Amino acid sequence: MPKNTVCLWYDGDAEAAARFYAATFPDSAVRAVHRAPSDYPAGKAGDVLTVEFTVVGIPCLGLNGGPAFSHNQAFSFQIATEDQEETDRYWNAIVGNGGQENGCGWCRDRWGLFWQITPRVLSDALAAGGEEAKRAFEAMMTMGKINVAAIEAARRG
Repeated sequence: MPKNTVCLWYDGDAEAAARFYAATFPDSAVRAVHRAPSDYPAGKAGDVLTVEFTVVGIPCLGLNGGPAFSHNQAFSFQIATEDQEETDRYWNAIVGNGGQENGCGWCRDRWGLFWQITPRVLSDALAAGGEEAKRAFEAMMTMGKINVAAIEAARRG
């Protein structure tokens, strides 16, 4: 296990989530599945307790801790995309697998984890500053999934 790992709390379905992420994103994989050696408050001996996985190269540990805690927008994965096709692919995979749309390029997967699917054109526009950034930001504020062509048009004015 890496020295620093993001630990994500799940209500019994960490393995399903990890396998979905591994199938959806590049440089992602399920590394190990560990079973509980004895009963614990959220499960029984032999249940999946933790899952070691990576999401776009980031090491994670999925912990099946039960229903006590849930994900919120204070933590999210931000996935930089190159174009509308890649943006659509990730967005549709998450939302189409029981997730839900949120505003400004955010969506939530079926396990409650939040994702920012962010085309580089938007990041570049915001980094440019000035009126260009303002126009791109104002366009983004009206969107669910980011529309690359609309951001490019806003950048041009």
